[in-house]
Amino acid sequence: MKTLAFKGLSIFFILLVATSVMMDVFKTEFGTVNFFAKHHIFFLIFITIFPRLTLLFSSVVTGGFVWWLGFIFCPRVLVASLATVSYFHTNPILVTLSWLIAIGGEVMEKMGIGGKQKRFVFRTFKMGGSTVQGEYSPKSHTLHDQDVIEAEFTKKS
Repeated sequence: MKTLAFKGLSIFFILLVATSVMMDVFKTEFGTVNFFAKHHIFFLIFITIFPRLTLLFSSVVTGGFVWWLGFIFCPRVLVASLATVSYFHTNPILVTLSWLIAIGGEVMEKMGIGGKQKRFVFRTFKMGGSTVQGEYSPKSHTLHDQDVIEAEFTKKS
């Protein structure tokens, strides 16, 4: 729990420094509208669970080429960056949470798809026989009518 709190505080301070530099050096204007004056709690739930659908069908501003790249490849980061630009002055804790969700969600999504470790373990059960455990490939084992395959997601450490 301490590491999660430390990560949250570190992201908050990184955002604070980055926005201060952007305001002072690059003269970037951030929004001063309160998030809850424009949206409800349901919007937060849907943007967290379904970021692409919510961005597509909501009143969130669409942008140019970079916006569409973010929409296609990393929608959570797009949501967090839009939240930073629009709501950092009025809701900094909400923006920090959006960055934690964005970073955690993107990392877990990418590691689950293309990680180095094997994420799926297949077990083949033979009726009345023993269990064979390991990787399944169609070339090494032919299935019979009595065989059952069970897929299980496990995290190897």
